[in-house]
Amino acid sequence: MQESLSSAPAVAAVPLADFVNIAAYKFITLDNLEALRTQYQEITQRLALKGTILLTPEGINMFLSGTRANIDEYLAWVRSDARLADLEVKESLSAEQSHKRMLVKIKAEIITMRMPLIKPEDGRAPFVEAKTLKRWLDQGHDDNGKPVVMVETRNDFEVDVGTFNNTVDYRIKKFTEFPALIEEHKADFEGKTVVTFCTGGIRCEKAAIHMQNIGYDNVYQLEGGILKYFEEVGGAHYTGDCFVFDYRTALNPQLQPTETVQCFACRAVVTPRQQLAPEYVYEVSCPHCYGKAAE
Repeated sequence: MQESLSSAPAVAAVPLADFVNIAAYKFITLDNLEALRTQYQEITQRLALKGTILLTPEGINMFLSGTRANIDEYLAWVRSDARLADLEVKESLSAEQSHKRMLVKIKAEIITMRMPLIKPEDGRAPFVEAKTLKRWLDQGHDDNGKPVVMVETRNDFEVDVGTFNNTVDYRIKKFTEFPALIEEHKADFEGKTVVTFCTGGIRCEKAAIHMQNIGYDNVYQLEGGILKYFEEVGGAHYTGDCFVFDYRTALNPQLQPTETVQCFACRAVVTPRQQLAPEYVYEVSCPHCYGKAAE
């Protein structure tokens, strides 16, 4: 083989990040949802976007993947609606689209809580930005000297992929369990600053409002959730990765896909270590469900 004439050292090939993945939501009154659904279906089809958009009377939630040009065109179109002009977006990159199909759904709530009196559009709970939260966790207290307690609002299988250190986790199976549990344990947080968090901000926003409504006097939501925290400050005070609801399954603090997967059979999260077990057979079984079908 002929040797290279260049004296420059070889550079390892880096996979191109061809696709932009966005997560965004806003609590805002929406009406004429069927007509709106048609409009969103048309533009996402034209721009070859993949993902999920939820349209509800209380607002919009979206997880989409596409090329940079098409994502930018889509966001310009969305923000042309005065109600969504200030829509904030969290981004990550990937070599392939993070979703396999495009769905535009109409639902009753952005995230089901069954607490109709909670209306974030009428007034948000106080929020703490990622850099401020990191500083609080670095120093062990907030700016008023109160100890800071992180409270999970995600489901247990999401938490198992990764979470903040020393967090309060009630092991909920669905978000509708959270309101009663946080009310039951209210005395545990007296004299403390509570920060609720979730993947992108929706659940922790509703959770913080509910906590205010039942008498918590020093509660915040993490602005933008874990994904925004990763984007702005990395993985400080966080152990593991962040579960996401697309083919990537989990993102590390650099917002890169990890080797964690979901079992095709039971949808449980399967870590790289668990994938080494003999019970893990691709698209057949995993250590969580192996043998259970026959029982």
